[in-house]
Amino acid sequence: MTQSRTFLVPQGLDGERIDAALARLLGLSRSKAADLAAGGHVQVDGRPVGKSDRVVGGSLVDVELPPVVQSGLQVIAEPVEGMRIVYDDTEIVVVDKPAFVAAHPSVGWSGPTVVGGLAGVGYRISTSGASERQGIVQRLDAGTSGLMVVAKSERAYTVLKQAFRDRVVDKTYHSLVQGLPDPHEGTIDAPIGRHTGHDYRFAVRRDGRPSITHYTLLEAHRSASLLQIQLETGRTHQIRVHFSALNHPCCGDLTYGADPTLAKRLGLERQWLHAFHLGFHHPGSGEYVEFSSPYPPDLELALEKVRG
Repeated sequence: MTQSRTFLVPQGLDGERIDAALARLLGLSRSKAADLAAGGHVQVDGRPVGKSDRVVGGSLVDVELPPVVQSGLQVIAEPVEGMRIVYDDTEIVVVDKPAFVAAHPSVGWSGPTVVGGLAGVGYRISTSGASERQGIVQRLDAGTSGLMVVAKSERAYTVLKQAFRDRVVDKTYHSLVQGLPDPHEGTIDAPIGRHTGHDYRFAVRRDGRPSITHYTLLEAHRSASLLQIQLETGRTHQIRVHFSALNHPCCGDLTYGADPTLAKRLGLERQWLHAFHLGFHHPGSGEYVEFSSPYPPDLELALEKVRG
């Protein structure tokens, strides 16, 4: 079934190409957004537009997302550009995931995936569960970059899944958020559930699932602050939802209320959020292992602009 989405163009995106505007507002890759426009799936104020047409602030945009057959989820074994293997042995593989790559195939997603990228370079995953999710014990949003561990054996899958349930995995993120959180160090304990008006969004809800986020200020600047964040739980969009609820959304995260003018000035086409550090007990040896990932170029450039 085709999904339709309608939204008004923020004034901060006035003059942007339609593919760039869609990428920022819907969390798509720019190439996917361009394909939608080129395929006649995008209208602005009721008029079909091409990928290079410019949008005007206040215009009404209608987007049709082509249907995806749920029973037809398949792993497309293709190398993923920019995905780096950080560590590899018989039990696990740790990858540094670029932005606009999903963890695994899912309904509504037709872009590259970590599972497909690993298969495309010859990795064989032997774990139970749905074939399109084999080995996935944690997920990052498609628009979030950074470290993920994938289990290669059944034993590793079982041990790591339990470690994530028991909250004994060190998941440390860095995020550039708007403004300056007060206090500069603290814990956000607020339940998260699906947004009542938007199926693809989440929100702080009284009836949501328990969600706990710890943060520490690393750098304070005029328009934004760099935070170090540790997740105690791992809800979908947890960091994005929690800081949006505090009125300090991740820079570039237009889905959760970020300022499009600031995002444009920083050159951001996605949220400034990076899985910076990952630590856990190895499922085979029991030894504690830890890994770190440098900021990718788009986040590094945005941070330099904020500092400058």
